[in-house]
Amino acid sequence: MAARLLLRSAFRAATTCRAAPVSARVSAPVPALTRGMAAGGIPTDEEQATGLEKIIMKAMKEGTDPYNMMKPKEYTGSKADPHLVPSITNKRIVGCVCEEDNTAVVWFWLHEGEAQRCPSCGSHYKLVHHELPH
Repeated sequence: MAARLLLRSAFRAATTCRAAPVSARVSAPVPALTRGMAAGGIPTDEEQATGLEKIIMKAMKEGTDPYNMMKPKEYTGSKADPHLVPSITNKRIVGCVCEEDNTAVVWFWLHEGEAQRCPSCGSHYKLVHHELPH
């Protein structure tokens, strides 16, 4: 068992060093080349990200959400703190599930300007302009 371990370590030591050229055999052996990643380590996600992934990672670092991937903020739905509905136009159709266990959706048009109420439950909604990320 010990002989096998000694043989393995001797084999590894012999393969990690190359012999010098014939003209310089008297000098010390030249160490073998090392892998490129061994010197700098494994690259991080930010270092190897490209394209859309890089844009998203940069935006998340800055604290913005360009593609609306995060959960929206919760609002109370009152006139002072209405639900914000993003839109690229000046109106949008909104569906409100008035009660938690309700199966019917109340649909209504939401226009730009003041906050508007749901015709059924009275929750307030406000249309806000949203720019596309492109």
